[in-house]
Amino acid sequence: MRSLILLGLVGLAAQLVDGSLGMAYGVTSTTLLLAIGTNAAAASATVHLAEIGTTLASGISHWRFGNVDWKVVAKIGVPGAIGAFAGATFLSSLSTELAAPIMSVILLTLGVYILIRFTAFGLPRGNLGKPLRKRFLGPLGLVAGFVDATGGGGWGPVGTPAILASGRIPPRKVIGSIDASEFLVAIAASVGFLVGIGSENINFAWVGVLLLGGVIAAPIAAWLVRHIPPRILGSAVGGVIILTNVRTLLRSDWIDAPGNVQAIAYVLIALLWVGAIVYSVREYRRDKANESVEAVDSELDRQEEPTPA
Repeated sequence: MRSLILLGLVGLAAQLVDGSLGMAYGVTSTTLLLAIGTNAAAASATVHLAEIGTTLASGISHWRFGNVDWKVVAKIGVPGAIGAFAGATFLSSLSTELAAPIMSVILLTLGVYILIRFTAFGLPRGNLGKPLRKRFLGPLGLVAGFVDATGGGGWGPVGTPAILASGRIPPRKVIGSIDASEFLVAIAASVGFLVGIGSENINFAWVGVLLLGGVIAAPIAAWLVRHIPPRILGSAVGGVIILTNVRTLLRSDWIDAPGNVQAIAYVLIALLWVGAIVYSVREYRRDKANESVEAVDSELDRQEEPTPA
């Protein structure tokens, strides 16, 4: 019972992050399932089945708050579904011993990317209003969908920063569109896993509590996306993902590191993580201060303009 409650809380927290940041529900939830010994394909299948409900709830919530660009959803969602089905089929064909470390490497890479991307660069805002082309969104969706299924998460970490980097639509619409289109990806990946590993390897009680937590959090996250600094949240989530998956790899048969080596690695990662959060907070405050100064200067310039005769 305790494990189910914890999974429900993880689903709630992961969806709060995902709905506010446009990524990390799958990565966070899969990381936890791997940490408690679930095999790679079953972990990814469990998360994707739960995501059918959470992404639907999240997409509806973002739509109601005006955070969705349906042209982007259509252009990236279908290729993403194709990539996800292919990725689920591929992961299902791997042995458990090989799949777990591979998934941890993928998750670790995504965690490093999230930490660096949001700590060092924040959110780009140039080129607003320019259209996103299908020749960009199609291949992006295909790759992001494949990574999402094989890594147990990755739709957001691959898709959100790529679209944000274009600077062509507002960040809140990037996040809302990615969350809405993930519904198609979750369905395709789930079908792929059910075909590949069958339903007997999936704990549907776990699916249910992850889904419940995510559905509760979805409307809250859609509202919070306008208020929580994504830069700080990205740094915090990236550190969690890195620390957890480094732990999995150091204890795997691939590395099997001695206890003192593991302890040193954890301390170094924790120091890096804290430093990243502190830096993100400082940069966020500096950006807000600069925005306030620019707003005041703009208002003064407006007031000094001569009144037409």
